[in-house]
Amino acid sequence: MTDTLATPAAQASASTAASSAAATVTQERRIVTAIPGPKSVELQKRRLETVSDGVSSMLPVYIEQAHGAILRDVDGNQFIDLGAGIGVTTIGHTESSVVDAATSQVGQFIHTLFTITPYEEYIRVAELLAEHTPGDFKKKSVLINSGAEAVENGVKIARKYTGRRAVAVLDHAYHGRTNLTMAMNYKAAPYATGYGPLAGDVYHAPSSYPYHDGLNGADAAARTIAYLEKVVGASDLACLVVEPIQGEGGFMVPADGYLPALQEWCTANGVVMIADEIQSGMARTGAYYASEHFGWVPDLVLTAKGIAGGLPLAAVTGRAEIMDSSQPGGLGGTFGGNPVACAAAIAVFEAIENNDLLAEGQRIEKTLKAGLTELQNSTDIIGEIRGHGAMVAIELVQPGTGNTTKEPNAAAVASISAYAAQHGVLLLTAGTYGNVLRFLPSLALTDDLIADALSVIDDAIRAL
Repeated sequence: MTDTLATPAAQASASTAASSAAATVTQERRIVTAIPGPKSVELQKRRLETVSDGVSSMLPVYIEQAHGAILRDVDGNQFIDLGAGIGVTTIGHTESSVVDAATSQVGQFIHTLFTITPYEEYIRVAELLAEHTPGDFKKKSVLINSGAEAVENGVKIARKYTGRRAVAVLDHAYHGRTNLTMAMNYKAAPYATGYGPLAGDVYHAPSSYPYHDGLNGADAAARTIAYLEKVVGASDLACLVVEPIQGEGGFMVPADGYLPALQEWCTANGVVMIADEIQSGMARTGAYYASEHFGWVPDLVLTAKGIAGGLPLAAVTGRAEIMDSSQPGGLGGTFGGNPVACAAAIAVFEAIENNDLLAEGQRIEKTLKAGLTELQNSTDIIGEIRGHGAMVAIELVQPGTGNTTKEPNAAAVASISAYAAQHGVLLLTAGTYGNVLRFLPSLALTDDLIADALSVIDDAIRAL
């Protein structure tokens, strides 16, 4: 049966399916019904009968096909996707090389469990991670399923290596929905509300947020370090977990020098510094990893979201001596490093190289920031534009406040995102105070689609 599934005919069928999506889903915004449309309304009724209310959706339109930077719903409406599944489909929906790689692997074998009978695909992903994560030292990896699981494993490995208990994170951080990661998040609602008791020995240190604190990198790092030394104590601290660009918190970009200064302190005090690159990694920011923008070489790097083109895969990668501190059998999981997801991940790495997607990220940043700057010049509610590559955000403030009080304007964010959705642009919101619009598109987003999306956002701002 395996041989039959792996035939060229089967692989050709996968290519045909990918080609069909490319032909059917044109790269344009198109609204043909009310939003949501009648078919989506019917699916929403079915969903409410069987799916937990705890699983909410930002927009109840049900997707039937997707390609590139466009989502097509069951009613035939096409949306410019500026969220990419919260940073997952980084190289674009139904990218043909990823579809072909995954389909071919399905025809070979779907699962054996690497910790029982291993396979080459897992090794190749680890090799690629060692090559592309920051640092020229010897590295090793463990593959798991999700971002939160990567955080859990990173902390576990750091505790094993150091023999210490405490975990430090930064204000405005987001790390997941598991018990430990809920405790690591800055914002409890809705992620931790009612789910306690949460994991202990987690400490929240002040972060670098230049738009609001006005501190340079050295001063912001000194403030963070003072907290770690006085409140936690370096001798008890196993790790400091940091998003180089904070995601859910609002795409906060730290001041220059902040992250290297923290790494210097961590190294001097035997603390493992972990880069949570779950949202910012895999070419998202115009570099393979956002840490590169800041001259930061972390001890461990966490990868997930965009690594496998939409299939579930995550990794912890880092210094070999730290990764090897775990005893045999201490790391792993039933589905971790699934061969189909690994095959897709290999294709993603190859697509980044073959299609020069780092340059595409840089192009998107240039075009998007230029358009957002024009919007900022025409309104007084855009306080700051920030980010790198295809990871850009605008922070909205109350009218007239500008760079003075910088009072959050969450109502404007809600209105703009709702207006955009009704007109075929899918936007993500973020920020501790709900006042940030984040742009997290795939690298397949064209300049024409950026211009079209910004025209809708311009209309939304005027409609306020």
